Amino acid sequence: MTKGGQTMDTTEILKNIAQRCGGDIYLGIVGPVRVGKSTFIKEFMEKAVIPYVHDEYEKARMIDELPQAGVGKTIMTTEPKFVPNNAATIEFDDGFTVNVRLVDCVGYVIPEAKGYKDEDGIRMVRTPWNDEPVPFNEAAKTGTQKVIQDHSTIGIVITTDGTISDLSREAYIEAEAEVIEELQAIGKPFIVIVNSVDTASPTCKAVVEKLQEKYQVPVLAVAVNHMSEADIQYILREALYEFPVSEININMPQWIAVLNDEHWLKKSFQDTIEESMSSVEKLREVESITDILDTNDNIESSNIATIDTGQGIVNVDITIKSGLYNEILKEIIGKDIKDKAELISLMQDYSKAKREYDAVSSALKMVKQTGYGFASASLQDIALSKPEIVKQGSRYGVKLKAVAPSIHMIKVDVESTFEPIIGSKEQSEELIRYLLRDEGKNDETIWDSDIFGRKLSDLIRDGLNAKLSMIPEAARARLQDILTKLVNKGKGNVIAIVL
Repeated sequence: MTKGGQTMDTTEILKNIAQRCGGDIYLGIVGPVRVGKSTFIKEFMEKAVIPYVHDEYEKARMIDELPQAGVGKTIMTTEPKFVPNNAATIEFDDGFTVNVRLVDCVGYVIPEAKGYKDEDGIRMVRTPWNDEPVPFNEAAKTGTQKVIQDHSTIGIVITTDGTISDLSREAYIEAEAEVIEELQAIGKPFIVIVNSVDTASPTCKAVVEKLQEKYQVPVLAVAVNHMSEADIQYILREALYEFPVSEININMPQWIAVLNDEHWLKKSFQDTIEESMSSVEKLREVESITDILDTNDNIESSNIATIDTGQGIVNVDITIKSGLYNEILKEIIGKDIKDKAELISLMQDYSKAKREYDAVSSALKMVKQTGYGFASASLQDIALSKPEIVKQGSRYGVKLKAVAPSIHMIKVDVESTFEPIIGSKEQSEELIRYLLRDEGKNDETIWDSDIFGRKLSDLIRDGLNAKLSMIPEAARARLQDILTKLVNKGKGNVIAIVL
């Protein structure tokens, strides 16, 4: 029994369960009659609770309150009982305290048992939840619901393979099914114990396997009458692993986390991680996380690094496929990086380009939105002239003049027309059909269409560039001069542009 690679003893397991339950471990012991529920409580208290209680008076009180186990077909527990009556408090070295109490429920009736009927029929018994006595079988069902729902943090269903008394295995099946289905409906963590005089026998193993297959819950074979502390540790651990997982942390390289959300690798990881997490609800299911993660071709391996059973936190480490980092780096940069020197050189170029882009990025955003944008100069680009004394009437002041370059962008829609004369009308219609052959499927293919030995994209681009280069140098200078005057003279001026 391990936690983070270290063996957990009984007190550590109790502490971890208590952390999941707010400091209270209340075990609801339920099942059919005559399966050893009272014996289980007695053995559990004697080996897992009483030895860790420091107060001798409290120890003596708990021993006096232990239930008495019976033999044969006669029912001993006729009303629910809390053991001990006041929860036992176990204090750990770090000051953490745990309150432990078990609830001995009235068992679900089986016809072959004795003691649930008297001369008037079904025996009437008292319960803490009813003002008046109720029929024995009703007390069993109501008690199980109340105990598990309101008075327990963990349920333990006890049944048997039919070897602990002269009652056959078949006698328990109907009541056993009713109890387990009731606990599944309630939804709290629970396990099933098959009480047997020979837990290694083929008969006992067959019962365990059948119950596990039928109900999909942990089923343990235990000789309740001779439970060891190791058996109790095993039972508690299995109960602990029935608690839900509260948090799963996937540890993978940070460079994957900073990729664009639409990047194929990041999406691949996210999809696999989401699938792995959706398959896990309980602590015992965490191994399935790595099974699903390992199906991703980009993951070399994955493993459960740590499980904090007290908090329900699971940490998973992922090792990615060798060479994946260089592959993604090449994809992003657009070229293969041979060594660190080339990477540093490229980063310097990109850093310079980024600084220049950052200076005009606001203008680009504006021009895309409104058709016009500008970028203010940075502080190092501002030229400050020498301060001058100025006079206004009888008063004097100081004039500070600064000149700074600003970048202005104007969005202009440039038209380019390509009109090939190819002959007849039919030939022109055939060319149109050729150009639009993939319309609605892949609109990009039109640009790759071959016309007179050249791609349509090259022909259109040449036409656009030709128009842009036709603007005379004098006209460009005049546009700059006009914009300078507009900015510096203000909106009150009227400027006429003659083309």
